Amino acid sequence: MQGLAVASSKIVLLGLAGAAAAHDRRRLVSSTSDEPCMKMTLYWHDILYDGGNNTANATSAGATKPTALSTASWKNGTFFGLLVVFDDPMTTGEALPVAGEEPAARGQGFYFYNKKDGYNGWFGFSIVFDSPAHKDTLNLVGADLMEEETHDLTVVGGTGDFFMARGITTIRLDAYEGTTYTRIQMDIKLYECYV
Repeated sequence: MQGLAVASSKIVLLGLAGAAAAHDRRRLVSSTSDEPCMKMTLYWHDILYDGGNNTANATSAGATKPTALSTASWKNGTFFGLLVVFDDPMTTGEALPVAGEEPAARGQGFYFYNKKDGYNGWFGFSIVFDSPAHKDTLNLVGADLMEEETHDLTVVGGTGDFFMARGITTIRLDAYEGTTYTRIQMDIKLYECYV
């Protein structure tokens, strides 16, 4: 079995080296957290379907209902167990894109509420770019610690302009209107880039 593990790791390393060579890119790794190899700020606009009159504008919707445990374990109820799927516009400025205007990117994925006695979530999604500035995707995962002012999601990879990117995205609530509209500021810092 030990021989298989060594052989497997060699295949993975050869595959990674081949992938980088195939894209004719050079790997950059930041030597300090103060100097990422790439950084940007995006504003994420989530418009949750409210079950009523916002059908045309909604960019996210619950795919499940909260569990019975969410009301049984906390007197005010939570969204524990609710899974939300989204296709949200992301912009470089705070304003939502006007009709006919393309956003800088789209956030596509899901989040679910995973704390039975309060509010906490977990995200898994891609930022999909299709603009003159950037193409392809950044992939993010992590906990949304809603009680904290800021928290980080991990950039676990990417494609195209963000080939095999690694880094941190610091998010903070920037604006909200009830439970249907939320704007989140995302400060993206990549510490491993291929250029």
